[in-house]
Amino acid sequence: MFKIAVLISGNGSNLEALIDACKKNLINGSVEIIISNNPDAYGIERAKNHFINYKIIDNNRFQTREDFDRALVEELQDSNPDLIVLAGFMRILTPVMIEAFKNKIINIHPSLLPKYPGLDTHNSVIKNGDLKHGVTIHYVNEVLDGGQIIAQGEISVNANETSEELKTRIHAIEHVMLPMVVSKFADGTINAEKIIYEKFK
Repeated sequence: MFKIAVLISGNGSNLEALIDACKKNLINGSVEIIISNNPDAYGIERAKNHFINYKIIDNNRFQTREDFDRALVEELQDSNPDLIVLAGFMRILTPVMIEAFKNKIINIHPSLLPKYPGLDTHNSVIKNGDLKHGVTIHYVNEVLDGGQIIAQGEISVNANETSEELKTRIHAIEHVMLPMVVSKFADGTINAEKIIYEKFK
């Protein structure tokens, strides 16, 4: 069975989408562990509701980012996941984590990378008058939101659309795209040597 670890910091709606896809056998695998750096993340409740093993590793308890990542590595090595999914995980990983799980970490980011790495992407799209917005799933490397792109989903920006309205529509794409991409990892269609770029609209 393909083992998935999911790292979260907040609501965990993409986590829920992955769990549902596994339960419906749309992904030939299972979410084995959920790790949150935020003790108050609602995603922890999702883990409890589905009886999935979870761990809280509060980044505020560590002096350096490397120390935090070492704790992450230790926990994840016990689970030995085939894929680690960052789903709203609001931490920049260091080489400590990236090297330990090379080519096994993917992230979902709410922009059409390389445009708008980092935070506040929806407001940036509106501020700059962009006609297109979207979602990118990519490998994680040492560059913030700079890893190899695996898939992108694109939407047109509506006139006078607010950032919250954009966010809602982007989430709807994420909840479809992420399970589809993870399913391709689980069945071997995608791996580090075999990237199939996909565009969703």
